[in-house]
Amino acid sequence: MHRTLASYTTPAHQTVEVRLGDLTQEDTDAIVNAANSRLAHGGGVAGAIVRRGGPEIQEESRRWVQEHGPVPTGQVAVTGAGRLPARYVIHAVGPVWRGGHQDEAALLGQAVWNSLAQAHRMGLGSIALPAISTGIFGFPKDRGARIIVETVLEFLHSHPDSPLRRVRLTNIDEATARLLQQALAEAVQERQGRRP
Repeated sequence: MHRTLASYTTPAHQTVEVRLGDLTQEDTDAIVNAANSRLAHGGGVAGAIVRRGGPEIQEESRRWVQEHGPVPTGQVAVTGAGRLPARYVIHAVGPVWRGGHQDEAALLGQAVWNSLAQAHRMGLGSIALPAISTGIFGFPKDRGARIIVETVLEFLHSHPDSPLRRVRLTNIDEATARLLQQALAEAVQERQGRRP
């Protein structure tokens, strides 16, 4: 069961939603997995995706790494979605938090941007993302929420003609979902304040 906590529509009629619920049950064209560089989907969001979607997601991920090598931090890989309602899984490798002095903020922004850019290139209309890096990778949740929301808004505002029309920020953890809700409200207010 999903609950939409907040929604914002850009001037180009693209929608950003913050949702409390299970990412693996989103019926968007793609969902984003918070992955590690070897695409070994053991715990957290990644483990949940493979449990729900089936072993073929892990198998396809293993083949991807065999062919292309590990996914660099900030970059993405794409596989099918197995038995999930989505069509694709975009595996985004966010940074492990090391105190904030290893470019973690920029790398998190890249992971989000590249997920959206991949969906855009594939001609997808909708995508759902978790709060990348804020779980077992230890990125501070409030900072991570702000970076994720600001990156999504920046991408949509700079690609008004993108086929990507709906971005969902979906988390099963209510505290994280509330931080995203707050970050969206603040980012929208800031953007509206900047308008001439």
